[in-house]
Amino acid sequence: MQYNQYQYMRRLLLLLVAGSLFSCATKKEIIYFQDSEALNQSEIQKAFEPLIEPNDILHISISSFDATLVAPFNKEKVAQNAVNEQSLSLQGYLVSPEGTINFPVLGPVNVAGKTRSGIEQLLKSKLTDYVTDVVVDVRILNFKVTVLGEGNAPGVYTIRNERVTLPEALGLAGDLTEDADRNNIMIIREEDGKRIVSKLDITSTEFFGSKFFFLKQNDVIYAEPSLRGVKKSGFIPDIPALLSLVTVVLSAVILITR
Repeated sequence: MQYNQYQYMRRLLLLLVAGSLFSCATKKEIIYFQDSEALNQSEIQKAFEPLIEPNDILHISISSFDATLVAPFNKEKVAQNAVNEQSLSLQGYLVSPEGTINFPVLGPVNVAGKTRSGIEQLLKSKLTDYVTDVVVDVRILNFKVTVLGEGNAPGVYTIRNERVTLPEALGLAGDLTEDADRNNIMIIREEDGKRIVSKLDITSTEFFGSKFFFLKQNDVIYAEPSLRGVKKSGFIPDIPALLSLVTVVLSAVILITR
């Protein structure tokens, strides 16, 4: 009888050890860019510029040596001490669902599908009829990305320079938690009136060549929880804890029945 009890407890101990190992994250699941040697001498992607889309807000500044000549083409500026993100948005040009902005003097100008530099060249060509030394500067005021899920600081982040990569966005969110599934980072993007979803594996450097490496305005990044993360949430029973409870109960039963 005692021998059978010993064998039984030994099996339970082995199950506990196996369960503990199963619940731990492996090095392969945590480390980024595991084939980083593939990046050596690899070609860098061409300069990325986001395309303007309906509902974007553009800040357009027109300047010249003679400020009076360009005054009709500039929106009224807010007071210096009142400059903030909200006031700048009010100064901006909202891109209509048809992809146009209503520009002073010029009227409707089609900007959807163009880059910032493309809009600058377009406006400059139209304004040279009025001002010979015109300078045009265009910025996207509402360029933001959203990071959700297993990030240390998930949230909505405004990008000032309108160029951000997926690793940079994750860095803004305080990097991923240990419970994130680094093999399945989801990118949700709206493009040409359609929603596109892609999953990237950031443990490999292959995603550097993906069109989702550079993020677009309003992209959503969702870091899924790993199996360990799901178990910690309580939806899947924690195996070591469950086996520990079973061991305690069985030990009590054995002591009572001896």
